[in-house]
Amino acid sequence: MHTVVRAAREVMKACRRAFADMRWNCSSIELAPNYLLDLERGTRESAFVYALSAAAISHAIARACTSGDLPGCSCGPVPGEPPGPGNRWGGCADNLSYGLLMGAKFSDAPMKVKKTGSQANKLMRLHNSEALRASLEMKCKCHGVSGSCSIRTCWKGLQELRDVAADLKTRYLSATKVVHRPMGTRKHLVPKDLDIRPVKDSELVYLQSSPDFCMKNEKVGSHGTQDRQCNKTSHGSDSCDLMCCGRGYNPYTDRVVERCHCKYHWCCYVTCRRCERTVERYVCK
Repeated sequence: MHTVVRAAREVMKACRRAFADMRWNCSSIELAPNYLLDLERGTRESAFVYALSAAAISHAIARACTSGDLPGCSCGPVPGEPPGPGNRWGGCADNLSYGLLMGAKFSDAPMKVKKTGSQANKLMRLHNSEALRASLEMKCKCHGVSGSCSIRTCWKGLQELRDVAADLKTRYLSATKVVHRPMGTRKHLVPKDLDIRPVKDSELVYLQSSPDFCMKNEKVGSHGTQDRQCNKTSHGSDSCDLMCCGRGYNPYTDRVVERCHCKYHWCCYVTCRRCERTVERYVCK
């Protein structure tokens, strides 16, 4: 259970970081498991959160195996493919297969046994949970005289959750709206506008369009953007024009204390002074 609690905390941090520059900033995830409607309905935001949660649980279980925190599992198997010239397999690989197995059992079980809620919502959450549950990448450590890296010991490790969240955010922005439609003897999720092709396993899907999140409206799970900080010079989603929904913004000054005039001393330390400067910031009306 400690592993799952840790995964939940990581999901909160990764989600807030990924959406810090958007109107919907993932703040309602902190109310888990008593979500507002932005996450209870079949929206893009719900798709992102369920996919990230499933990936995080699989990650946490796989890494708990590697660190020896879970009985009954250990390091992942040595990969079958060659590691490449100058490399050798070693270390303790993240146990992805066990993490995927147990993560799926834990995060998908409520949807498979839950008697309330629509079948379409259950199918949507199960699909999104599989979209990016986990992936491995090669990680290496150098060995050699004076750090020459003549030999590298490599292992397969999981992506950092912040990278998974960034990948899922890209899929969130291009998510496919689906409908629950009969196909043959059963109902399936098919693209609403492009129902000539099946839904891809790798894409996030949603059933209901989201509000614009400009104004506070608890009925739809919107916190609004009043008093949110915006970027006056940006042309992206954090710009004052987009973030403030055309309502305008108020400037204020803030004092920032930072390290400055740093000097390196032989050998081997750095000393810095502390400098204070005034910056102008902006918040939405």
